[in-house]
Amino acid sequence: MKLLRKILFPMVPIYYAITWCRNILYDFGLKKSTSFDLPVICVGNLSVGGTGKTPMIEYLIRLLKDDYKVATLSRGYKRKTEGFQLADENATAETIGDEPFQFYHKFKNEINVAVDSNRVNGIGQLLKLKHLPEVVLLDDAFQHRKVKAGFNIMLTTYNNPYFKDTVLPTGNLREPRSGAKRAHIIVVTKCPKHMSYYEKVGFLRRINATNDQQVFFSSISYADEVISENAALQLNELKDFALVTGIANASPLIKFLKNKNLKFEHSNFKDHHEFSANDISALESKKLIITTEKDFMRLKQYKSLKDKLFYLPITVSISDGNKFNEAILNFMKSY
Repeated sequence: MKLLRKILFPMVPIYYAITWCRNILYDFGLKKSTSFDLPVICVGNLSVGGTGKTPMIEYLIRLLKDDYKVATLSRGYKRKTEGFQLADENATAETIGDEPFQFYHKFKNEINVAVDSNRVNGIGQLLKLKHLPEVVLLDDAFQHRKVKAGFNIMLTTYNNPYFKDTVLPTGNLREPRSGAKRAHIIVVTKCPKHMSYYEKVGFLRRINATNDQQVFFSSISYADEVISENAALQLNELKDFALVTGIANASPLIKFLKNKNLKFEHSNFKDHHEFSANDISALESKKLIITTEKDFMRLKQYKSLKDKLFYLPITVSISDGNKFNEAILNFMKSY
């Protein structure tokens, strides 16, 4: 794969030019971008792969849901339905996608969860609901410029920050680095918990934020227990188990479990993997399966795995979290 990316390097200037021109057309109003009369907060990134968008959306849900009627809107990647879908008691990972289903599974009585690849239509449909949302959280829509979000949060990882990367197909960026200037907040995610002051200064210099931008650093915390539909097990109680992941980067999870001196066999699938009958058959032979929450949303439908399937919850902590919260709440108050 790495060799192929190097071979495709001559395509980089072409991809760069196309995405740069597209952004220019939106910047100068030559391509239409629709605004809405309610707060729209976009969470996204410049790169492909996992930067922590789902935990960030959940962070915002928890921050806002007690004071505002919150709706999330996602594309619903790899779902088997089309058009606008509003999650209800019949929703599954297949009907709305694994990440939206995770939002619904956690917050179903507190927020609206919707999917639509056409975000303009999706917000329009949400505004037709009997109980109108007071804020819409757009999941993975930084490049979806047909909607003009009122507030953009851009994520980039500590291990692979956007300023060290280049555009596809050789690099991982969906658009040129200059796209970061559209963000109101830039969050460096998956940082070490004890990131030094000098490291932060180094990142801030490379990001070179404008006067209108704020930069924050966040880290992931793993729980001390794994959870199933109706039970929980302490990590220190776990013996040999099968670790199953279908996410963009499982390295932090693997490192965490190894640091706990846990013994496991890892089955590593690509991001958003659709588990086949053979995959499920192989998993049925395992005594205990630990997976991510996103993968749990896809696997929980298989009754044969019910008593052996657990996931490890994660939470996000943000340095200067009060300042981050204040920025979001001030945006909400502006409406």
